[in-house]
Amino acid sequence: MNKISASVTSIESVDSVSIVSFDAAGQPMRMMSLELDGMLAAGDSVTLGVKASSIALAKVLEGEFSISNRLECAVESLTEGQLLCSVKLRFGKALLESVITRESAERLHLQVGDTVTALIKASDVSILETIR
Repeated sequence: MNKISASVTSIESVDSVSIVSFDAAGQPMRMMSLELDGMLAAGDSVTLGVKASSIALAKVLEGEFSISNRLECAVESLTEGQLLCSVKLRFGKALLESVITRESAERLHLQVGDTVTALIKASDVSILETIR
């Protein structure tokens, strides 16, 4: 599980659905939650969790699309298997992992040192810990 330190900037709730906005290493992030317990407030520090398989990568990002979380990262390492490729990414102080198909890594011509955009749907972000 990838871990990202962030602070809550705002919470919007309607009925049982909440959209929580964060600042993570100076970049905005958002999370969609159906089970927010009401114990979270703007200004709280949190550790966010994202599965490695939930992080897509882009090298040249153009146009508009619905994915809320777009994190600029540097490729630190690549480990290619027969089917999959593990890509280690530096995002601020965090080291993240994205698992993509080997074919996708080859199509993107990924190399150590490349700048990529990590794409994460708001529904794929969770709060692992609230730091009080």
